[in-house]
Formats: sequence, structure tokens, C-alpha cells
Amino acid sequence: MAYRVTLIPGDGIGPEVAEAAKRCLDATGVKFEWEIHAAGEGAIAQFGSPLPEALLESIRRNKVALKGPITTPIGTGIRSVNVALRHALDLYACVRPARLYPGVPSHYAEVDLVIIRENSEDLYAGIEYDDGTPEVRELIAWVKKKVTAVHKANIMKFTDGLFLEVFRRVAVEYAGRIEAEDRLVDNLCMQLVQHPENFDLLVLPNLYGDILSDLCAGLIGGLGVAPGANMGEEAALFEPVHGSAPKYQGQNKVNPVATILSGVLMLHHLGETEAAGRLERAVSEVLREGKSVTYDLKRERGDRTSVGTREMADAIIQRLL
Repeated sequence: MAYRVTLIPGDGIGPEVAEAAKRCLDATGVKFEWEIHAAGEGAIAQFGSPLPEALLESIRRNKVALKGPITTPIGTGIRSVNVALRHALDLYACVRPARLYPGVPSHYAEVDLVIIRENSEDLYAGIEYDDGTPEVRELIAWVKKKVTAVHKANIMKFTDGLFLEVFRRVAVEYAGRIEAEDRLVDNLCMQLVQHPENFDLLVLPNLYGDILSDLCAGLIGGLGVAPGANMGEEAALFEPVHGSAPKYQGQNKVNPVATILSGVLMLHHLGETEAAGRLERAVSEVLREGKSVTYDLKRERGDRTSVGTREMADAIIQRLL
């Protein structure tokens, strides 16, 4: 049976990286039926809105969506298409892994952490499962992980104070199984730059999560390798962290890895863990080899051996076949 997934190509470079991710996902052998919908600038002329109701209905029906970056019109319309999507679908938790893959230029040797950011308000957000479910068993398999709550409760005593209070209350329920700690956001920024290997899972309110997720992307080589997932009770939307970069539109130049890795997260969400592992390994092998990669993944930006978006996707697909 095929999975019905809403595909939002987006604007600028979005259609190019979304197509690369779609091709890689299809190459895993998992069957998909793609429902393609426009959003952002590309949807205004056709639908009169950057966020058509038909798109929202498609995601509500399919429960899963893969999205390229979207350009929000400046000076008119809704404040942000991305934020409006999250509010409309109640995608309250943003999950952003930050893993350094061998071969990606970075100042660091070891980074492997996950940021969970409150996505629509500025209070605590978490994910929980019923006792005895497969998700709980999977969670128990990595109970040695450390969870760090990030806040400014020394100044924001009522808002961040509530966030920290709830974190500590929940942490008591996992005492002896999961190590829980908290850090002031400014101090954590320094510690992440000095020793990112000391952290596993960061839980943050909205603004801190927005800032820290970009900082962590810098640790692993940039936004081009930073995937994201927006989770709610009724739907999940997967997308790269980077923007639509309209100046590169149509040039077959940009790095598709963040969108492809967002597809890996989607496969995990669908329960296709074997396919997810194969696709991530294929990406990792291409990055490690460093031959068929885009210009931003070369040690020297002027390296003439860099390839385009389609060619990098081709190299990843070859390792899946």
C-alpha cells in the first residue's frame, strides 16, 4: 500500500530540492502517492492566497507532508506562511536534529544532538506516549540520554519560570532513567560552541529554540544539512531549515541534503525505519566521499569539481539501488 503524502514544492529553490528529495524517497522502494500543492508566492496568482485552503485540507487528510522552503510576501498578506501552517495544523513541536556527518566542512569533530522547540507559542512543549507502546520501548532503549531544559528563568520568573517548573515536574517521573538538567540560554550558547558533544537533547521555548537551532546548524556545517520536523497530534510536516534563496532559483546549484534528510525523518515517522536507515547511509556515504556534492560542501568554495542539485541526488540514489 502506498503512503499518501502532501508535497509542497515551495518557492525559489524549493521545487529543486523538493524534487531531489522526492526522487530519493521513491528510490528507497517505499511506495508514495504524492499530492502536490502550491503555497507561498507561487500560490497567490492561482488561488489568491499564499496558503490555500485546499493545501490545508490535503495535509489534514493525509496527516503527513513534505515541504520545500517558502517565500512569504513582504509588506502584504499573512505574516509568515510557515507560522500560519503550524498554527492552522497545531504543529506545536519542532524537532531539529543536528548531526555532523563525516566529510562536511566543520570546525568540530563530534556533534549529535536534537533540539525540540515549542513551535507556536512560547511555553513548554513535549512529546509523550502511552505506557507499553512501541514508542516507549524505543525510548527506553536510549534512556542514557541527557535532556537539557534551556531558559532564562532568572529574569523571566513567571514565563520561563513556568517552563522550568513543568520541566522539573516531568523530570521526576523519569528519575534514574533519564538525566535531566537545565541551563540558562546565554550560558548554553557558550557551552555549545566550546563542547557540543556534552549535550544530547535540548528542550526550549519558541524564541530560544529558533536561535539555538541555527547555532547548532552552524556546528554541523550550515543550514544546508539541517532537517526539520513539525509535529502535532493530527499531522506532521517535514521541511529543511533553510530559506527559499530566490537568487539561486533554477540554477541547479543548491544543496538538497537538508530536504532529503527531512525525508528521512518522515520515513521514521511513517515507521519505515529500514528505508530511513538506508537513505541516511546513502547521504552519509556521498558526504564522506566528498566527490558528488554541491559547492557549499566542498572544502574550497571555488572547487570546480562541485556538482548540481540533481547530480548530488543522482549520486545518493545510486547508493540506494
